[in-house]
Amino acid sequence: MSRPDQNSVTADSLAAAAVKHAKNKGPAPVHLWNPPFCGDLDMRIARDGTWFYLGTPIGRKPLVKLFSSILRRDGDAYFLVTPVEKVGITVEDAPFVAVDFQVEGSGKAQQITFTTNVDETVPLGPNHPFRLERDPETGEPSPYVLVRDNLEALIDRKSFYRLVDLGEAGKFEGEDWFGVWSGGKFFPFIRISEL
Repeated sequence: MSRPDQNSVTADSLAAAAVKHAKNKGPAPVHLWNPPFCGDLDMRIARDGTWFYLGTPIGRKPLVKLFSSILRRDGDAYFLVTPVEKVGITVEDAPFVAVDFQVEGSGKAQQITFTTNVDETVPLGPNHPFRLERDPETGEPSPYVLVRDNLEALIDRKSFYRLVDLGEAGKFEGEDWFGVWSGGKFFPFIRISEL
């Protein structure tokens, strides 16, 4: 892993840029920025959503939220991006974790809204779809919801079990599935025939 020049790109300089753009109360428009790549930074997001810098957990949630606001995914690679610099970071699974959700309505009119570990709210629906991956060896499910711009949240175990409790039979691509309704769309978990 190449290391950036620590004099030019540091977590502090990235945080300062994030603060500048955080005034709009949302993620920065990183999809519009095309700065030069400055190398990889020793920053990692663990599967449980913990951010690490130089091997040490970042314990300040406001700082994690700032970094998450300048996060971008290009292909399979993750970057922190400002108007003037772009650095690579490591993401073990998904950059966010959906740690809770609220439900309004029921049946086809139901709306499920997730909250992530960085306090973003994500309304499950056509613009924020659900997907489920299964470990090929163990069959263990890994459920995800799209947060924004190609960035997903891994839905934590307790929230996924609560989603399953809301599940019902529905049609998906002409087959009978078990899943949930949200935002006017049916999100399948598993074929009824496999239950």
